[in-house]
Formats: sequence, structure tokens, C-alpha cells
Amino acid sequence: MYKEALWEEGNQSYQGEFILLGVADRPRLEMLLFGILLMCYLINLLGNTTIIVVSRLDPHLHTPMYFFLSNLSFLDLSFTTSVGPQMLVNFWRERKTISYGACVAQLYIFLALGSTECVLLVSMAYDRYAAVCHPLRYTTIMSHSLCFKMAAFAWFSGLCNPVIITVMTFRLPRCGENRIDNFFCEVPALIKLACIDTSLTEGVLFVSSVLFLVTPLGLIVVSYSFIVAAVLRIRSAEGRRKAFNTCASHLIVVSLFFGTALFTYLQSPSKIGHDQAKMASLFYTFVTTMLNPLIYTLRNKEVHKALRRLMKRT
Repeated sequence: MYKEALWEEGNQSYQGEFILLGVADRPRLEMLLFGILLMCYLINLLGNTTIIVVSRLDPHLHTPMYFFLSNLSFLDLSFTTSVGPQMLVNFWRERKTISYGACVAQLYIFLALGSTECVLLVSMAYDRYAAVCHPLRYTTIMSHSLCFKMAAFAWFSGLCNPVIITVMTFRLPRCGENRIDNFFCEVPALIKLACIDTSLTEGVLFVSSVLFLVTPLGLIVVSYSFIVAAVLRIRSAEGRRKAFNTCASHLIVVSLFFGTALFTYLQSPSKIGHDQAKMASLFYTFVTTMLNPLIYTLRNKEVHKALRRLMKRT
């Protein structure tokens, strides 16, 4: 009944706003999701802020690995914050609306930060390749200048990527339809509102996904193929274990992030089930960004030592 009321409300709404349906027809699930996502968001804030602060304050962590990790943590913070607070507030609102301008900004920022993270994860894979395959030349290869240029390229390319798809998505005629069947403004859900053929927009989205999802993932796989070959040449079991541990956290993060993103953006929006799309969006928006700092801190002895040193100072 509640969802039907939202649909009726949509027919009477102003063109300057969208209605976010989410799971409004299932209030108990809505409250359960609110509790889970709030916990994920708070852990995200605490974990990623801790990594940024510790990496900044502890001189022992002024290395390429933690430079990129700090960038990743800042991205994860911004990525979830771009949609999280508004989504959490909407769980308690009867009218779950978002203005047209806010929807445009939310979509662009969300895509830009996601694209930046894809490229940054490639930089982190290259850093692990240099550390494992060329340990004696590592500091020379991963110079401060190169690290800065790689991070700058990730941010620049990520910020440029979503411009075209954002413009094309919002230029699609919707014939008065303004009910987004998702928790926030996302490309597949917005494309479904169009009342014309969307093949061109879906084609551009597919090309963008190949450039910023498939290509980076391919480069990461190539990097790790060299890493695996180098690890297998290490004679001692202890040496192989240490080499693997330096890469395991990054591999887990890559698997979580790219797995859900590929599922969402490489399929035609019309072929993705409503509930599947919603759950995938929640997973890579909240769960993945919450797990990233936990994965890096729980498995990382250097971060543990840095935290203890900072606590002793205070």
C-alpha cells in the first residue's frame, strides 16, 4: 500500500524532484537496513579516518603503499558520504525525495569517485609488483614524483569520465516519470525512467565500464601474474608467505569492489532485477568501503605498530 501511495504521489510531483522508492513498501526491512547501514557507515568513518591520520602522522608509514592507501581511504569516505547520509535520512522520511540538482550532483560525484578508485587500485597493484618483483630497485622505481603523478592521473581521469554519461542520462526524456526504483540516483535506475530507446546511452555506459572497470581489472591481473611468478621462485616458505601477505589485502579489496561493480554496470539496465540492483548498490556503497579499512588494518602489523606508537605519544 505504501509503495502504491508513492507511485500515486509521483504522478502529482513537481518535475524538479525525484522520488526514491527504495524498499518503502517493506517498512520492517527498511528499519533493518537503516541499522545495518548506519553501523557500516560509522565503521567506515572510523576505519578510514584512522588510516589517513596514522599514515600522515607516523613517519614509518611515509611510503608509496600508505600514500596510495590514504588516497583509497579518502575515496571510500567520500564515496559513501556522497549517498549515505541522504539515504539514511530518507529511511525515516515519509516523502523520500531528492531535488533534480542534488540528483545530478550525487550521480556525478558517485561515478567520479568510483572511477577514480578503479584507476587507483591499478596504481596499488603496480606498487605491489615493484615491491615483490624488484625489491632492490623498489625505492628508485616508486619515487615520490611517480606516486604523485599516478595518484593525480587517477583523480583526473576519474573526474573526467562521468561527464558524458551524466549529461546523456539526464537528457533522456522521462515523459513525467520521476520514481527511481533505488535508494539513490544511479545510472541503471535512471535509464529505466526513459520513455525512448536508450541503446545509445547504454552503449556509452558499456564503453565507459570497459575503460574503467574491465581495463583496470585486466592490468591488475597482469601485475599479479608477474607477482605470482616471482613468489613461486622464492625458495623459502617463509619468504613466499611474507610476499603473499603484502598482496593479500589488496587482492581482497579488488575482488570485492570490481565484483559488484562489474555485475551492476556491464549488464543492460533492463536485464537487472530490481532487488538485485538495489542490494548490489548497497554492497559496494556501504559494505565494501567498510571492509577496506578492516582488511588493511587487521592484516597489517605495520599499522598496528604505528597505532601503538601514536597512543604512547598521547
